[in-house]
Amino acid sequence: MGTNKDLIAASSTPHVLAILAEADSYGYAILQRVRELSGGRMEWTDGMLYPVLHRLERLGHIEARWEVAESGRRRKYYRITFQGRGRLAEEREQWKAVNPTLQGLWRALSIPGPANPAASVAPLLQDA
Repeated sequence: MGTNKDLIAASSTPHVLAILAEADSYGYAILQRVRELSGGRMEWTDGMLYPVLHRLERLGHIEARWEVAESGRRRKYYRITFQGRGRLAEEREQWKAVNPTLQGLWRALSIPGPANPAASVAPLLQDA
């Protein structure tokens, strides 16, 4: 079962900012990192990622630069800005409120949590 598109959209900003807080990166590598962090449960596409990157750049949360890879191919690298780190901290606090609320509801309803807790969003946001 794939991840709901609304949930992906809602979590795209903290995901991208947290990945860029780890290190500067380019589009394809960001897509791979999301796949890795989610244990393959989240499959983002170019069509989903690039509008998020452009919006974050327009808001001043990230900056972009072109670099030439060893292969000779040009890649657009993104880095988080000081303002972006502030936004990431805000996002983290919001998700820290959402996650335990849902966990509490699921416990109350006896709905089991994810089979692989390491693949959940929480570790990424807690370590950012």
